[in-house]
Amino acid sequence: MSDDKKYITSEELKKHDKQDDLWISIQGKCYNVTDWVKDHPGGDIPIRSLAGQEATDAFIAFHPGTAWKYLDKFFTGYHLKDYEVTEVSKDYRKLCSEFSKAGMFEKKGHGVIYSFCFVTLLMSLSFCGVLLSQNFLVHMLSAALLGLAWMQISYLGHDSGHYVMMTNRGFNKLAQILTGNCLSGISIAWWKWTHNAHHVACNSLDHDPDLQHLPVFAVSTKFFKSLNSSFYGRELTFDSVAKFFVSYQHFTYYPIMCVARVNLFVQTFLLLFSTRKVPDRALNILGILVFWTWFPLLVSTLPNWTERFLFVLLSFCVTSLQHIQFTLNHFAADVYVGQPEGNDWFEKQTSGTIDIACVSWMDWFYGGLQFQLEHHLFPRLPRCHLRKVSPIVQDLCKKHKLPYRSLSFYEANVWTLRTLKTAAMQARGLLWEAVNTHG
Repeated sequence: MSDDKKYITSEELKKHDKQDDLWISIQGKCYNVTDWVKDHPGGDIPIRSLAGQEATDAFIAFHPGTAWKYLDKFFTGYHLKDYEVTEVSKDYRKLCSEFSKAGMFEKKGHGVIYSFCFVTLLMSLSFCGVLLSQNFLVHMLSAALLGLAWMQISYLGHDSGHYVMMTNRGFNKLAQILTGNCLSGISIAWWKWTHNAHHVACNSLDHDPDLQHLPVFAVSTKFFKSLNSSFYGRELTFDSVAKFFVSYQHFTYYPIMCVARVNLFVQTFLLLFSTRKVPDRALNILGILVFWTWFPLLVSTLPNWTERFLFVLLSFCVTSLQHIQFTLNHFAADVYVGQPEGNDWFEKQTSGTIDIACVSWMDWFYGGLQFQLEHHLFPRLPRCHLRKVSPIVQDLCKKHKLPYRSLSFYEANVWTLRTLKTAAMQARGLLWEAVNTHG
């Protein structure tokens, strides 16, 4: 019996990676998602990043089983002639199937309830300290408690952004706006825009926005070539200003982390008031207005400007522990230049992530993201299961001779500073060369 299927090669599939011609392959079947990209719940960036490629593992990672039924309407009629599944992918897909059959993606545990109660307690204590006391030290303690609350709120926002907090999608969206916009002042629309791109293109210097911090930071000397950011659609210029800042980045790293929250506020406003299409723009703006109502009012009740400044600064400094953690997970990991490839999904995640080792009773502090590799491999898995699957992921990495890096918080800091210093020394050489050349 003859095979009536129509086939194209991987090379032919690669030609369909344009804005007006987007194809992807899932399990060897080719789909035209050109018109769908504007309505994709995860945004356009993930699809554009994997356009023209086989993307089965990425699709499995981000989509529940119910999503498969929607693929048929995009089927082109073509199959991938040279479609192959690596041994790593076979094992990864088997794990995803086993976790799904065990109901792990649906069983969210009671961690969310505990976290909400903890956040409520922290914010209540902070508000009471500001409103009911005139003592300077109590006010500073209140600032620290607010910073700690923001850390926990961000973890909840992260969970809801991945739709692993609530069983209902509508309740998840409500939790996103509440935790991100109303309580933190950071738009969940901005977070989802950048975070989805980060997951798909983990540690790609020109595709992952979480590594694109010029002129302040450069984790690799490859940034010295002024890479073009496919995410921002502009050149990441390594000019004289960038050379100067990067030359001292291992010294400025912690001070900048202390005020990194300001940048998140700025990025939120830049997106919400841009011409770019933003899902639920009005709801996001309303949530931001809630934050910029209660937070300034709270600070204004402090007795003088000195205390107000110190209150804000201290709350930001405490929250910087979380910003530091996020960079520890990736800054010192392997990087690459170019478009992510869907057929080496597991390998890219292992090379681009670093776990933070901690005892189980400290899991609350890291919000589950100490298991960064596990989260990247299974982004739909609720945080309560990450520690359970960690040994399984370690065994799989060992089986396929892939890196599994789990460092203490201290060790991860040392690795990150070493990475920053290495790039800084080379940037400093270029800076002095420019000074000597141009006087």
